Amino acid sequence: MQIYEELQRRGLVAQVTDEEEIKNLINGGGARFYIGFDPTADSLHVGHFMALCLMKRLQMAGNKPVVLLGGGTGYIGDPTGRTDMRSMLTPETINANCKAFKRQMERFIEFGEDKAIIVNNADWLLDLNYIRLLREVGACFTVNNMLRAECYKQRMEKGLSFLEFNYMIMQAYDFWHLNEKYGCNMQFGGDDQWSNMLAGTELIRKKTGKDAYAMTITLLLNSEGKKMGKTAKGAVWLDENKTSPYDFYQYWRNVDDADVMKCIKMLTFIPMEEIDEMEGWEASRINEKKEVLALELTKLVHGEEKALKAQSMARAAFGGGGDLPEKRIGADCNTVIPALVAAGICSSNGEARRLIQQGGVSLNETKVTDINAPVKSGDVIHKGKKVHIKIILE
Repeated sequence: MQIYEELQRRGLVAQVTDEEEIKNLINGGGARFYIGFDPTADSLHVGHFMALCLMKRLQMAGNKPVVLLGGGTGYIGDPTGRTDMRSMLTPETINANCKAFKRQMERFIEFGEDKAIIVNNADWLLDLNYIRLLREVGACFTVNNMLRAECYKQRMEKGLSFLEFNYMIMQAYDFWHLNEKYGCNMQFGGDDQWSNMLAGTELIRKKTGKDAYAMTITLLLNSEGKKMGKTAKGAVWLDENKTSPYDFYQYWRNVDDADVMKCIKMLTFIPMEEIDEMEGWEASRINEKKEVLALELTKLVHGEEKALKAQSMARAAFGGGGDLPEKRIGADCNTVIPALVAAGICSSNGEARRLIQQGGVSLNETKVTDINAPVKSGDVIHKGKKVHIKIILE
């Protein structure tokens, strides 16, 4: 099976501009493609993880990735999927975030001569002459077409800033620049980026007469879409200091039953023949599928040793042996509410109290009903069915 057909079988292909040309380029290893990452935080999250996995697949098939860090577009902020304007980041924060992204990406993508390259659009966007941009790029766009784009439609009622309105033009300019300087002929992104990506292909065609292509990948989870990677505590990060390997494993271990095979196809590198066999497993083996998913993805992000340790902890939490994750807290946190807060299970005393009153906390194997219940070193606090932490008082 060739790589384009494999991407289709894995459910990754959402929309393409010129399917035959794209298929031939990708299957022949002739795609010089880019995916952009705006540095809105100091770590990549699982939403980015899908794009990194796609880059890795295409690189393994002989295509050349261009990783674009949005050190310039990060000054504006992508309005796609937003109901309000993003907070404006300082130049120092943007630069620090770009460096953090690069370190994490090097675990997935092979950089070097005749391999992948990494570039930062701050190198060309920050020095743009505004009048030149208006004449050379602005003349290629009509406001009417821009306002029909989905990324702008949802913001029109609440108000779309002129700052954000420029984002599509900046992204299109990126593709043109990468095409001219690096021979980049294809752009990939999530299917919520379709309008922005079309703008880039059209700009290249109008300015150079050359063909350029775009392909979007399907957003991952059923009915989740842009919420991918969100939990009650926030995003699921690839940085283990923000999301531990255990929590990362548990995120995938607790994916909805309906999404398990979709995630296995789209994110793991398990051969399709084995995946086809897994699809035929009895429904009673759903937890086995979830373990496969969680272990494979945790290996990719954190390495085999940490992945196996996370699996051992998870099995212990569900009564299957192994070691539970431990949290060391102060000896004075010897009742359930301060213990919940100190262990990071709850963000405040009020949240902890409400959780207990709603029946969501157990101590060892007993549901907690007393908000002043004592906690001793070695006790296990359970929050619902997904969070299980052994408390060590010190």
